[in-house]
Amino acid sequence: MAVLNLPLRLLTRWPLAALWAWLAAWLVYSVALALGLAGGPALALGAAAGAALGWLHAQRWRRFIVALGFPVSVLAQGWQAGQGIVGSLLWLAPLALLWWLYPRRSWSEAPLFPTPRGALDALPALAPLPPGARVLDAGCGVGDGLRELARAYPQARVEGVEWSRPLALLARWRVRAATVRRGDLWADDWAPFALVYVFQRPESMPRVWAKAVAELEVDAWLVSLDFAVPGVPPVASWQLPGGQFVWLYRPGRKETSKGAN
Repeated sequence: MAVLNLPLRLLTRWPLAALWAWLAAWLVYSVALALGLAGGPALALGAAAGAALGWLHAQRWRRFIVALGFPVSVLAQGWQAGQGIVGSLLWLAPLALLWWLYPRRSWSEAPLFPTPRGALDALPALAPLPPGARVLDAGCGVGDGLRELARAYPQARVEGVEWSRPLALLARWRVRAATVRRGDLWADDWAPFALVYVFQRPESMPRVWAKAVAELEVDAWLVSLDFAVPGVPPVASWQLPGGQFVWLYRPGRKETSKGAN
């Protein structure tokens, strides 16, 4: 079964999924031209194929990247007509940009999802922290989670760690109240933090929990957006207007689960 699932994983793993979609769009475009279709309709067919494949992704930003990649590459080739091999390879430019923003090491980590505004507003009442407490967004992306943590805990020392250098720079620029560094969230030491916030993948949550139990102090908190720790009851959980859930844990303690609206 694992062998059978390997091709599917290769097709759906981001950002390889964008490359396959762009290749498919180029194939549709090339076949349409070979069959005698005019350039405009052929381009429209290729763009439609790319956009349709983009809709296979649940995330809006991925749909946008997949749908835009093919027409941008066609326009880039037309602009660079007569430039030889350089022009012929320009369609790879969007993939190169995506690779730079989202390096291969982080493909197995959480994709780039923003934390919704107001998602963490309930935290101060459920997980109060003293002034000056250190709070970490582990895998902070472009800084949306940092923004919400700084809003929830204005007296805390909000920090973020992000493996992608350009994303870390963008998060640092967007959230001036936070300290952002480039680093590996798994190699980072969580012991100094009173609260760690994650927005990971379902399959990453057992690893997150093991790290939290091993490193966080007894009174520290773990907060997860969207994905619960399998088999571990939360201290509290609440649903956001968009349907997402926030899960609050205290790895060093066993507490009765409760909900919050």
